[in-house]
Amino acid sequence: MKQYKDIYYDLELRKRKTMSIYIERDGTVKVLAPENLSIEEIEEVLESKRYWIHSKLEEWKELNKTKKQRKFVNGEGFLYLGRSYQLKLVETQDVPLKLYQGYFCLRKADLEQGREVFKEFYKEKGYKKVSERVNYYKDMLGVNPSGIKIMELRNRWASCSENGTINFHWKVAMAPMTIIDYIVVHELTHFIYKNHSDSFWNTVDKVLPDYLKRKKWLRENGASLEI
Repeated sequence: MKQYKDIYYDLELRKRKTMSIYIERDGTVKVLAPENLSIEEIEEVLESKRYWIHSKLEEWKELNKTKKQRKFVNGEGFLYLGRSYQLKLVETQDVPLKLYQGYFCLRKADLEQGREVFKEFYKEKGYKKVSERVNYYKDMLGVNPSGIKIMELRNRWASCSENGTINFHWKVAMAPMTIIDYIVVHELTHFIYKNHSDSFWNTVDKVLPDYLKRKKWLRENGASLEI
């Protein structure tokens, strides 16, 4: 973590022509800069973007008011595909956690590992749902990813690996299917355009004409997709 005056930021130098600044989902200021750019030149840009950075950080604080730390007690609501299901603690069942008769049933013996148990549930179910949507949209876009992984991604909903694998955050399984579709189409479009140019968004628009609505939902509600 680097500091310029009252701005704390993560710096990543890459082979690129321009410098980009954005706010990560955890509130970190991320700076992507060309390898040949000096710290002084980077700080000049930070100074010119000072108002924008602080306004975005305030916006991030406001949006993260929806973040919720869930408790593993009877009646607590846990999300799956955009719907909240109440938790029911049970004495015995064949698996640590399952969705049964409208409840998330968690075996009491696995209560201390509750978060990990839910993560495994989301990874398993998320892989199935995401795979279905990738297979649906990849032909529409004329792309062919080499594989799909559901994993822990620090501050991204999804990312593309150099080998053509698409990595999705396990938290996507909490989102409505319309939002999962947006994340899938967004990432598949990166196989055509590596940036977020007008051509990129025009392609997304052709597949999902209401993508702005979905993008807005994810921005405003993404913090609530938490265990």
